[in-house]
Amino acid sequence: MKHARTFFIYLFLLVPFTAFGQSSAAVQVKSESASSKTETVQFESKLAGMKLPYNVVLPPDYAQGAAHGTRYPVLYLLHGLTGHYSDWLAKSKLAEHAARHHFIIITPEGNNGWYTDSPVAPTDKYETYIIQELIPDVQRRFRAIEAREGRAVAGLSMGGYGALKFGLKHPQMFTLAASLSGALGPTAWDPDAPQTPAWVKPSIVRAYGKMDDPVRPANDIFKIVRELSAERFASLPFIYLDCGTEDFLIESNRQMAALLTERKIPHEYRQLPGKHDWPYWDRQVQEVLRLSAGKLSAPQMAKAASATSK
Repeated sequence: MKHARTFFIYLFLLVPFTAFGQSSAAVQVKSESASSKTETVQFESKLAGMKLPYNVVLPPDYAQGAAHGTRYPVLYLLHGLTGHYSDWLAKSKLAEHAARHHFIIITPEGNNGWYTDSPVAPTDKYETYIIQELIPDVQRRFRAIEAREGRAVAGLSMGGYGALKFGLKHPQMFTLAASLSGALGPTAWDPDAPQTPAWVKPSIVRAYGKMDDPVRPANDIFKIVRELSAERFASLPFIYLDCGTEDFLIESNRQMAALLTERKIPHEYRQLPGKHDWPYWDRQVQEVLRLSAGKLSAPQMAKAASATSK
């Protein structure tokens, strides 16, 4: 529980100034330049029974005639608590950074659901919807490589937790799982504890239920890592995590890096000057894009493009 206690101590000091991803209105984004094109898909989730839009950043050559038969790798980039799918394009220079690379970037809507299937809200299927609905929808609409080698997942804060969890629980689907300033220990946070901030409680209760709910251990990434058999290590995606040295989440990130080292699980951990804020994430998402370029397969000529793919 050490990572949970450390989180709350630092959170009270910093909550007036920062938040997990910060809030932003869900806005329509559609722009095009000589270097990139972005668009918004108004995705209707049957599992959630609601609209869960996502933004798409297409590589510079996606619409060029010579590329019409080409399929591209995809990076799924997750937002933080109190944030929305629009954050990455609205609050960072993601489209500008992405123009240097040749893969599709998807920024899904996760609301405040911790990328977890809730035990108390039947329509809050924020893990299942991404795995079973969103990824197939992207592959239908866009010329995406469907193999594991063509798919990566990353995120900031709550999204960093979600990205590592997806990589650990669904290793057959991702070749890279990356966390920026990850809020890695939410399953240990007690909503009834007096030190738990009031603004955090609703999302924790809704995502994980009571402290004895089995959803908590099933989504505890520290527990998942501790219990992984050595035979499964080779099947894991490459794990990357970083955190700012002035970030209130630094201790839990250090603990995760130490656990990965102890278990001899291949990973890279960096701690750099920085806080829990967008200037830090805008810098470090460039590293995630660079890593993705090295881990993802190259664009591939498709034998026959899907009739519904753009």
